[in-house]
Amino acid sequence: MSEVLTVSQDEILNQIKLSCQIPSVIEDILTRKIISHTAKEVGIKVEPEELQQAADSLRLMNKLTSADATWSWLQKHSLSLDEFEELVDYTVISSKLAQHLFVYKVEAFFVEHQIDYAQAVMYEVVLDDFDLAMELFYALVEGEMSFHEIAHQYIQDTELRRKGGYRGILKRADLKPEISAAVFAATPPQVVKPILTSIGAHLILVEELIEPQLDEMLRLKILSNLFSEWLKQQIELISVSLT
Repeated sequence: MSEVLTVSQDEILNQIKLSCQIPSVIEDILTRKIISHTAKEVGIKVEPEELQQAADSLRLMNKLTSADATWSWLQKHSLSLDEFEELVDYTVISSKLAQHLFVYKVEAFFVEHQIDYAQAVMYEVVLDDFDLAMELFYALVEGEMSFHEIAHQYIQDTELRRKGGYRGILKRADLKPEISAAVFAATPPQVVKPILTSIGAHLILVEELIEPQLDEMLRLKILSNLFSEWLKQQIELISVSLT
């Protein structure tokens, strides 16, 4: 027979404290207050059809495909139906406020930071010996070896070796500054002259440079980042008094 244990609200609060989660919880509370207050100031309202659409999206995201599944999920998170509606309402208000504040600033931000969204398709082999890296570089340039052959011979990591040193599609921020400068100055397909960093000599094949496009996914990402940065700035201006 299993034992039934009760958990009080005071115990929950104490656990939050002991888990050192108070700062993040306070930040979440402040964020909610800022969004609600600002949305009210600018006159944002939520229409019934917007609430229904958001509720359907939330159920879909959490795989709540039946009334029983929804009820179990609410119980798991200690939410009443009213609190679920409050959660949905807040989600819609947050989205509409972000659109209100920054939808017309996305394109200008993209143009200003376009260089940061460029991507490179690249392969890489990191060697301990710079002189060896130079020898292999010239062998590649002269067509004496292929990059795949070098990767297969000199990469220790099994998975990376199987992929021929393929690093994927990377942005400037994914690379060390000295590497990104050389990679994004390349004329693909091009082998970049070995670059020495603290971890070794990097032999890199730049297969393709992808010019950034302001598609819907990137537009939403920029909008979200602008909104998050604005919220962070608003929170920094607030003095918190715990009661």
